[in-house]
Amino acid sequence: MPIFRVLGPSTLTFAVAVCLLAAGSVYLSTSEGSLKDRDIQANQTTTLRVTPDNIMAGPVLPGRPGNLTADQEAKLQELWTATLRVFGVQAPKRPEATEEQQPGSGTATPDTKAKKKKHGMFRRQKDDDDTDQEDKFGLSKSFQQVIATQNPEDLRKAFWSMAKHDHPDGLLLRFLRARKWDVHNALIMLIAAMNWRMQERHVDDDVMKNGEARAMEDSSSSDAAVKKEAQDFMAQLKLGKSFLHGTDKEGRPMCFVRVRLHRQGEQSETSLERYTVYTIETARLLLASHVDTAAIVFDMTGFSMANMDYGPVKFMIQCFEANYPESLGVVLVHKSPWIFQGIWNIIKGWLDPVVASKVHFTKNIEELEHFVEKSHIIKELGGDDPWEYNYIEPSAGENQTMTDESTTKRLLDERASAVKEYETITQEWISDPENRTALQKKRNELAERLRSGYWQLDPYVRARSLYDRTGMIREGGVIQYYGKPETPNAPKPLVAAPNNGLSSTEHGADDVD
Repeated sequence: MPIFRVLGPSTLTFAVAVCLLAAGSVYLSTSEGSLKDRDIQANQTTTLRVTPDNIMAGPVLPGRPGNLTADQEAKLQELWTATLRVFGVQAPKRPEATEEQQPGSGTATPDTKAKKKKHGMFRRQKDDDDTDQEDKFGLSKSFQQVIATQNPEDLRKAFWSMAKHDHPDGLLLRFLRARKWDVHNALIMLIAAMNWRMQERHVDDDVMKNGEARAMEDSSSSDAAVKKEAQDFMAQLKLGKSFLHGTDKEGRPMCFVRVRLHRQGEQSETSLERYTVYTIETARLLLASHVDTAAIVFDMTGFSMANMDYGPVKFMIQCFEANYPESLGVVLVHKSPWIFQGIWNIIKGWLDPVVASKVHFTKNIEELEHFVEKSHIIKELGGDDPWEYNYIEPSAGENQTMTDESTTKRLLDERASAVKEYETITQEWISDPENRTALQKKRNELAERLRSGYWQLDPYVRARSLYDRTGMIREGGVIQYYGKPETPNAPKPLVAAPNNGLSSTEHGADDVD
C-alpha cells in the first residue's frame, strides 16, 4: 500500500529562502543593493568535523541554555510548567506548598490571584489586552481547538519527537524568543506547532520516516496520484533545487537554493511542500547547541518572473513564522536582478519590521565573502570550493535497521525512560530553588543522554537521506562538511557506500556531503 502522503497547500523553491527571513536575521544579495561593512575573521579550515565538543562557535548566545538572565530562566520555568501541564504530566505533590503560596511565588493576594486567573494557561482571545498582537496566523484559535480535541499524551509524544538531538530547554527557548518572552504566547505557538507536525504535516511519522526510499518506490506505484507526487518529489532532489553543503564564517550549515531551476507547474504543489519540509527537517539534524541556526545562500542568477509566485511565498512565511521559530541565522541572496526590487518591496511588507531591517543586499563574490569564506563558496557561485551537486539514489537495504522491531522498541523504551526522568527533574528544578544549581546539572546530563540516545535511535526511525549516503551525516551525529576522515577510526556514514566508485570514507569533488 503506497504511503507517499499528499500534504496540502503549495510551495515554491524561491519561497523557501524568502520566507525564512521571518525566522531570524537575514542577509540579501542583489545587483542593485548595498552591503554594510562587516569585519569577520577569516577561517582557513579545509576540513570540518562537527561534534558537540568541537562545534565552531564563540560564546553561547544570549537566551540559550547556559546563558540566561534570572528573568529569562524564570520565564523558561513558567513555560515548562505550562507545557508539562498541557502534556498531562502531573507535578509532584509538595505538602509544604499550598495554593496560597507556591515556591518562589511569595504570598498570594487578591490582586495576584486575579492576575493568575487572567493569565491562566487557557485564557481566550477575549482578553484583548493580553492577546498576542502578532498572532496573524490564528494560532490562538488553533491552540484552543487542540486543547479541546487532542490527547495530551499525543502532544507530549510530538514534542519529544521534534526535540530529537536538541537540548529540550533550547527547543522551548526558541518559542520564548520568538514571542518576546511572553510565556502564554510562546505556549500557544508551541502547542500549535506540535499539532501542525503531528496532524497536518505528519513530519516524523511520514515525511522523515519514509523519506527518499519510499518516494522512489512510490514513483512506480499503480496509483496515479501517488505516483505523480512521488515522481515530483524525486525530480526536485535529482535536479538539486536546493541542497545542504558547508558552513558560513560563523559555522552555520548552509542551504543553497537555485531559484532558476523552479518553473511554476513543473511539479505539483503538494510535492513542493513535502520537499520543503523534508529539506528543513534534514537541515535541523545539522544544528547543535552552539550553532542553532542555519544559513541560506539564495542564488538568484538567471531569476525571472517565471520563478516567482506570491501565493506560495505567503504560505511559507506563515509556515516558518509559526512552526520553525528562531532557526535561521542568515540568508544570502546572490545576484538578484533589478526586477527583484519591486518584488522585495512587496514581500518586505509581509515581514516583521525587525526582521525586514536585517536584510542586506550584495551584488558580487567580494560581498559574498563577507559572510562565507571563498574556500567555502562553491565554484558555481565564483568561489574556490570544487564541490558540485550530484544526487545519489537510495540503495537497496539502506533502511534495513528500520525493520528491526526489537532493537527499535528497546531504544524507544530507553528514550522514554530518559524523557520521564528529565520531566521529573525539571519539575524539581522549578519547585526547589535551594537546590536549583545541582538540579540544573542533572538536567544537562539528561539532555546529553537524550542527545546521544537520539543518534543511536536515528537509523531505526528515520529513512536515510542523500546526506547519510555521502557521509556528511555520520555515526553518532558527527557532521563532516569537507574533506575525508582524518583517522582510520573516524565515524562511519550511517549507510553503506553507494556504487559510485568511492568507499564509505572517501569523497570526490562531485559527491554531495
